[in-house]
Amino acid sequence: MAQANRYSLPMDSLALKAFMAVAQQGSFSRAADELFLTQPAVSKRIVKLENQLKTRLFDRIGRNVSLTIAGQHLLPKAKAILEAMENTADELTNLSGRVGGRLKIATSHHISLHRLPTPLGKFIALYPQVELDIQFAESEVIYEGVLQGRWQLGIITLNPEPHAQLQQRSIWQDTMQFVAAPEHPLSQQNCVDLSHLSSFPALLSKTNTFTRRIVEQDFAAQNLALKVAMSTNNLDTIRMMVSIGMGWSILPQTLINSQIKVIDTLSKPIVRQLGTVWHPQRSLSNAAEAFIELLKTPQT
Repeated sequence: MAQANRYSLPMDSLALKAFMAVAQQGSFSRAADELFLTQPAVSKRIVKLENQLKTRLFDRIGRNVSLTIAGQHLLPKAKAILEAMENTADELTNLSGRVGGRLKIATSHHISLHRLPTPLGKFIALYPQVELDIQFAESEVIYEGVLQGRWQLGIITLNPEPHAQLQQRSIWQDTMQFVAAPEHPLSQQNCVDLSHLSSFPALLSKTNTFTRRIVEQDFAAQNLALKVAMSTNNLDTIRMMVSIGMGWSILPQTLINSQIKVIDTLSKPIVRQLGTVWHPQRSLSNAAEAFIELLKTPQT
């Protein structure tokens, strides 16, 4: 006589997504924000999954949430199940030749504000049947998320040292300018070189960012060390701190306003590449392919 199944299957994909989000965020509230759900709704899905599997998946001590041994065992399997489901849905949609379904992409706040409004508007007008799922994070987080299969497509500041397992395509050249407050000593001089800049406090992105790496490479090429007074990934905060004279920085042309001044330098402008990144082992949906092609089209 066959032994009865221990688990009540199939597992709910929505419950698995909630499980993945809580595991990755280490918090029910942050997982709820990511999934655009209430915290009780996330908790309900986790309880449902735990009841199906007849085991506890998370230890909850106060506000601390951590995976149990069972949860650790489930994590890679849940990831594989969800990836297989999404790939299958994409492949079936692709077979029909239809541009539809759900397009899950991630981008940075800066790119979403300054680069994406026009192409997104055109895409929605061309393909109203596509359900867009857009999430926001720092470029480096998105890069890792695409590598792990969390997002189908990332639109980010590209890695200056691309990962061998990912493909990326440059869409925009993002010119960066050295800036300071109008009354800063650097703003009063003509043709400042990098060695002069390095003698003043700098306000830059954090050390783990692609932008910071690009800047450091330019200074390192001349054997110069940066004197970093503050690091943050919020470019609006950096701009504000520059405007009150805390130091110089390097910002995208799109963020320069009347409260800061472009420093006249001898060096060539630093240009970072903005574009798309995806995993070649994951099937791109027709919607993703269509969006990439639209991004490649010059925007008017």
